[in-house]
Amino acid sequence: MGDFSTWLEHFESADTPVGELARLAAADPCWPRGPHRFHAYTEHLESGEAGAATLGALLDAWVRWASHTQAYESPRD
Repeated sequence: MGDFSTWLEHFESADTPVGELARLAAADPCWPRGPHRFHAYTEHLESGEAGAATLGALLDAWVRWASHTQAYESPRD
């Protein structure tokens, strides 16, 4: 499945919270491209004052991506 950001790109046209996150990531020139650590993405979103819905979409996307790649890192790490 590849890295998280590449996986997320597949959802840009989805009318879902994960799709909204994908569009936000695609439009953000500073979106993290690695390392693929949950904390890097949460820090990035929080630095832009992302709301709870965006952070929830990130958690949902991360768990879905990890289940496909089996590269699971606990979001609590």
